[in-house]
This record gives sequence, structure tokens and C-alpha cells, in this order.
Amino acid sequence: MRETLALVLAGGEGRRLYPLTRERSKPAVHFGGRYRLIDFVLSNLVNSGFQRIKVLTQYRATSLVRHLARAWTLASTVVDEFIEPVPAAMNIGPTWFRGTADAIWQNLDLLRDVRPVDVLVFGSDHVYKMDVSQMLESHRAMGADLTVATLRVPRSEARAFGCLHVDASGWVRGFIEKPADPPAIPGDPDHTLVSMGNYIFRTGTMLTELRRNAELKETSHDFGRDILTDAHQRVKVAAYDYMTQLCPGEDEHARGYWRDVGTLDAYFETNMDLVSVNPHLNLYNDMWPIRGVIGGGGPCKFVFADEEDQRVGSAVDSIVGSGTIISGGHVDRSVVFNNVRVNSFSRVTESILFPGVSVGRNARLRRCIIDKGVRVPAGAVIGEDPVADRERFTVSEGGVVVVTRQDVGQRDEFDVD
Repeated sequence: MRETLALVLAGGEGRRLYPLTRERSKPAVHFGGRYRLIDFVLSNLVNSGFQRIKVLTQYRATSLVRHLARAWTLASTVVDEFIEPVPAAMNIGPTWFRGTADAIWQNLDLLRDVRPVDVLVFGSDHVYKMDVSQMLESHRAMGADLTVATLRVPRSEARAFGCLHVDASGWVRGFIEKPADPPAIPGDPDHTLVSMGNYIFRTGTMLTELRRNAELKETSHDFGRDILTDAHQRVKVAAYDYMTQLCPGEDEHARGYWRDVGTLDAYFETNMDLVSVNPHLNLYNDMWPIRGVIGGGGPCKFVFADEEDQRVGSAVDSIVGSGTIISGGHVDRSVVFNNVRVNSFSRVTESILFPGVSVGRNARLRRCIIDKGVRVPAGAVIGEDPVADRERFTVSEGGVVVVTRQDVGQRDEFDVD
């Protein structure tokens, strides 16, 4: 693993998650009561033993860089183990990153100090657990020039992904972006292997493919669309089946769990799974921890137990972060981050409250995402009247209401991550 360098692509704008990405990049979006989306790929890499990691940033990166500095500092006395942000610096011309492949093409200088045999190129906005060392072992055992992490999905659902045609030995014989008729897995006609957006390259192969792509006139500079589509014609491309592994401490219920939270509805449902009795994603496995920074403040607190006037501070089937005070309000099937205040007689149902949210007295929230620092006015009712909600807020196709500071007239806040 000391012969590898991991490059994490974290410059994404995340337009489909707007307005959650109005003030932060997609990898910096809060998740699960304690984390940010980037914490999953970084936890997977560090838990797998990789400690040479560069994070390539671009869009609204301030909060992301701050999070990396606070939550992801490795041993400061070991100079060759690091997790370092890389700013978009226009290294080869006056353009920002034009795609995932171009992001690395503009940062080839990162390879000079490490001189890796293999380069890991991973995305930063998916929710999953993966032992990356097993993928590297498969990559080297097969003698591949490029290995693509893949997920088995039903053929009927594969049309939304980049699909791989593989032979019985696991070699890639074709790559098709969002095909009408996805190719079946040999021996498994009902499923297709789709790309997870994670790759391992032999360094020489990556340099050759990036140079070739940079010289093309018609290209979107994207790994999936422009490199994977025909790389198998030039180099040895292997498929790594993510379903073949389980991280230490995980059970069969977690096998193959991977979520693309690129839309508001997907993001909402993935959070809601966490408050079920037996969620697919286990956040309590000490053998494979998801690492994130713990917000300031004391322990969470529940106050008032006046049942006579229904002023009871309570939370059921919910995640509640540190420093949060449930002060006479009720929280049900919700994800509540740190330093939140839920005031008397308010009710929060199937909602996500970002750090620093305050829910006023007698407010009612249902199927809402409340962005960081929002002060929900006393008596507000959100999530019960779709017509009224759409006049004031962003409402997803699935009916999830997103409330930001701007929506409630709080435009002069300084803490904007």
C-alpha cells in the first residue's frame, strides 16, 4: 500500500442536491447526524490501510477544507502519511477542472513525490463501506492495467448507470453508458455489473490514457464517458465485484450496500434508513468505523416531562447528535445533528435537522430537511401543505421540503457551511 497514492475527487457541485449545495460542495453535505459525505470514502481508505491521500477540491471548498483540517489530520510527525486537500490551481491553463479526468490531468505533479506503482481514483459522494485493500489485491493478482469497482444490480435498474460487459474471467469487454439493454453477467442473466466510479490504475496506464484524452477535440474529460468506453481496446481492464466482500464486523445484511445520494429524495431516504431498527448501514461497528468530527457542545439532553399539558421532551426511532437539547418538543423517526434545539410543544417527524437548527415553539415539521443554522419560527407548519410549501421552499419530486436560511429571511449569517 506504500506503493499507492489515492486521489479523491471532491470538486463536485452537486446540482441535483440544490439548495443543500448552495453554500457547500457536494462532498461536504452533512449526513447521518454526525458526518459529511466525504467521510465515507476517507474512512474506507484509512480503514483499509491507505494513508497517502490527496483530496482534489474545486466548487465552494471552504467548509470541506476546514472539515479535512479538523477531522482528518494523520500523525503530524510522519511526513509520508497524509490526507491533504488540493485546490483547483489552473496548473496547465486558464480553465477550471472540465471533468473527472481533467481534474487529475491538471494535477499530475502530485505523483512526483510519491511515485506510486498504482493510483486509486475514488469519488467522494457515495455512502458505503468497502475494504479497498481487497480491490487492490484483485487488481494486482489479475495483472490488470485498470480495475473498475462494480456493483451487481438487476438488469431492469441498470439503465441508469454505466454498465460493463465482462467475460467469465472478469475481464471487461465493453462499457456502455446508460444502455437500453444492459448486458448480463456471465452465469447470472438477471443482473448487470455497473460502475461505482472507483478505479485503480497502473500509473503508466493512467498517464497514457489521460494524455490521450487531453489531446481529443471532442471529449467531456470524464472517466466514465471518455476513457472507460474504449479503454479495454488498448489495455487490460478488470472488473472488481463489490458484492464479493464484507468489511470486518459487518453481516450479510450489509453486503452490496452502496447508495448514490445525488438527488434530494435519495439523500433523504438514505438518512431515513439509519433510524430503522436494522439499518443496512451500520454506524456502530468499531471494527470498521466511519470517522467524522464530533460537533461542539455537551451531551444531548431531554428536558420537561409535564404530561398533563403535553410538554414532554422526547425522541423515538431517531438519531440525536451531541449538544442537542430536546426542550419539551417531540422528535420521531428523524436525524438530528449536533447543537440543535427543539422547543416546547413542537413536533418533528421524518425530518433531517442540520447542525445549529432551532425549532420554535408549536412548530410542526414533516418530511423536511432543515439546513444548518435555520431558526424555524414559532408556530410554523412545514411539510403538511404541498402547495403552500412550493411557494416558499424547494420541494423534491418525492415531496421532501428543504428549508434554508434564505427561505426564512436569515440572510446575514456568517456560518455558512
